[in-house]
Amino acid sequence: MRAAVLHEIGQDKLDVLDDVEAVGFGPGRVRVRVRAAGLCHSDLSAMSGVLPQPGPFVPGHEGAGEILEAGEGVTHLKAGDRVVLCWLPACGTCPACKRGQTELCLSGFLNAGTPNFRRPAGDVFGMAGTGTFAEELVVDARCAVPIPDDVPFDIAALIGCGVTTGLGAALNTADVEAGSSVAVIGCGGVGISAIQGARLKGAAEIVAVDPVAVRREGALKFGATKAVSPDELADAKQQLTGGEGFDYVFEVVGKSATARTAYETTRRGGTLVVVGAGALDDFLQLSMFELFFDEKRILPSMYGGGDVLRSYERTIALWRAGRIDLEGLITHRVPLSGINESLDQMRSGTALRTSIEI
Repeated sequence: MRAAVLHEIGQDKLDVLDDVEAVGFGPGRVRVRVRAAGLCHSDLSAMSGVLPQPGPFVPGHEGAGEILEAGEGVTHLKAGDRVVLCWLPACGTCPACKRGQTELCLSGFLNAGTPNFRRPAGDVFGMAGTGTFAEELVVDARCAVPIPDDVPFDIAALIGCGVTTGLGAALNTADVEAGSSVAVIGCGGVGISAIQGARLKGAAEIVAVDPVAVRREGALKFGATKAVSPDELADAKQQLTGGEGFDYVFEVVGKSATARTAYETTRRGGTLVVVGAGALDDFLQLSMFELFFDEKRILPSMYGGGDVLRSYERTIALWRAGRIDLEGLITHRVPLSGINESLDQMRSGTALRTSIEI
């Protein structure tokens, strides 16, 4: 079958090959025909080495498709079922799951170190234990979540990560208060979803912050009340909050420099939500005095900070009701053969989300 492969961490181009085989099918697992995948900035981070990922590997962790075959013991899925792929499934039995923090379950990571694919040249891993830039893949049955027939595959793919992460940061982690002021730093697909979540919660002011003009313009269409470049953020803080700072600030870049800016942009007693996935060796520096004196809450948000399956259902319900725009997030649609051009568009910031039709 065809798949897009990164041969070595640090390379910036993928090689679309037709000699890749999905491996690992057996009891408790399913074989999925991928119909659509979403290109997320985390894919770029894994390719560059910012996020840990063994190689060679097939990128992609947002995806949707159809079940081709269900292994022994899988009773809730059958051939032909339409599914969205969940890269972080909950086991239901670990301490985190028993506490209701299923987004912190580590069972999904156990498969990340096992090759998902094979080529004549050797084993190939899948990003985060999946690897959706492929025509087929084999995953644990918990990773395949049924979706209704009216949800298009490209929309479902986005729900599998970016939309769930951004919406959840606002709805679950921050629980934005109606009438509050919000700033979102980083307005790609996840940041735009955080903006939509803040709008749903009734935020009065939502400032979108991004260096790329096309993203700022797009943010206004999704609910931002003002869009500024990073250089203009201080003026917006002064103008809208009297210099006090915003009630909620979402950092959706994954860098200590922007997290520090987000902290300084948050009012005393306000909430900083860290959504961006950054590098292991990129450290945020805060003094013990300011932590004590400012009483700002710092809330990391992993995969939307809530039950992932419930979040999927909620997102579909909101989309059906017209309360959130998911179609508008997809600014480019390309076949798998156009993946490298799409990577360049993502790097330049000219694409919110690219749907890869496989």
